[in-house]
Amino acid sequence: MSIKNKINILGFISLILIGLFVFIGLNSNNWAYLLSRRIPKVIAIIITGGAIAFSSLIFQTITNNRILTPSVLGLDSLYILIQTFIIFIFGSNNLIVINQNLNFIISIGLMIVFSWLLYKFLFQKKKNNIMNLLLVGLILGTLFQSVSAFMQMMIDPNEFLHIQDKMFASFNNINTNILLLSIAILMAIGLYSYRYLKILDVLSLGREHSINLGVNHDKTTKSMLLIISILVSVSTALVGPITFLGLLVVNLSREFLKTYKHKYLIIGSILISVLALVGGQLLTERVFNFSTPISVIINFVGGFYFIYLLLKENAQ
Repeated sequence: MSIKNKINILGFISLILIGLFVFIGLNSNNWAYLLSRRIPKVIAIIITGGAIAFSSLIFQTITNNRILTPSVLGLDSLYILIQTFIIFIFGSNNLIVINQNLNFIISIGLMIVFSWLLYKFLFQKKKNNIMNLLLVGLILGTLFQSVSAFMQMMIDPNEFLHIQDKMFASFNNINTNILLLSIAILMAIGLYSYRYLKILDVLSLGREHSINLGVNHDKTTKSMLLIISILVSVSTALVGPITFLGLLVVNLSREFLKTYKHKYLIIGSILISVLALVGGQLLTERVFNFSTPISVIINFVGGFYFIYLLLKENAQ
């Protein structure tokens, strides 16, 4: 079966699941209300799935490692720290907490500034320090988690409920203004990244081979890391952290499509990500009656797949 046919199959299944999610249970009495709730959710799912899949694929390419995701940079932990700090200092009734647009912009801004400072510090000697970047990201991520946990233990229990909502990904109560801003950011990133697709194919060969083939490896890596930071910031600030989704969908896309070309892998990863999120949301709403967050389902499956990849790598 050709790659294009495989992508068409993924797209067809995605459309079926989206149709089920949007139209199931509609009748003449509730269709207007349910559509006004479900359509923003579907758009949020597509944006989140696209951002996580794209960022994870690029990250695995520049690190030349299939078991890493951008979460090792500590951005997910930083997001939780930002939300905890805001409520810890200002309280849940502060404008920064109530105004989702302002909270969204502040969160993205701080996460991008953190990434820029991290990259500038580690790449200032004009040599590739990607392994140092991963190590520092893991250390800072652990630090952020510890500081967040410390503040959460000291905070008022009623205030902690507001933080708890931020700790798990949720597609409920999507702010349409944030949604429009996220779409604009992702469209700009997509247009900017299009010219890098063939370069990413070369980068997947490794640092030495890509340099020998004329690619400015360090400059491209810096640009892609900034793109990754923005994508992770948008997806995390929009719905919350989903740790293993990128690992799951990118590796499934590689296994299913059997290609190195990023123009196909990106589309395949995004479609599989949409399948996973829509399917997970259907399970959350129809089977678990909103008792289990979608991130728990994704991380549960992704965790087992991560262990499978580790065992597979060791066997080789």
